[in-house]
Amino acid sequence: MQHRFHRGFTLVECVVALPSFQGQALRTSRLDAVQALTRVQLAQEQYRAAHGLYATELAVLRGVTPVSDQGRYTLTVASTGPESYRATAVARGAQARDSSCQALTLDVAGGWAQAGPTAQCWNR
Repeated sequence: MQHRFHRGFTLVECVVALPSFQGQALRTSRLDAVQALTRVQLAQEQYRAAHGLYATELAVLRGVTPVSDQGRYTLTVASTGPESYRATAVARGAQARDSSCQALTLDVAGGWAQAGPTAQCWNR
């Protein structure tokens, strides 16, 4: 009599692993926000070079839309001073379950950028 071993996962193993997998998927999906905010920063520098100041609305920035490429984040930009702005990516849909990083920010003042709220949210 020959025994066969079946490879695979039990239901219990899947239930235990699911939260870890979901957490990793949310962390990986933050790249959508990072890429979108980086694109805003580049477009802002181009706008500043052409107009002498940062834009106060996304609509005037070339190559920037109000929603990230994968649709996981809504983008906004706001002036925080004559030489500064804040770009924000707010999680939407299933990505909004990413409770520790629901909003990623990029504060730029005098050409210097500060990513927020934490380096972990930027996968650094």
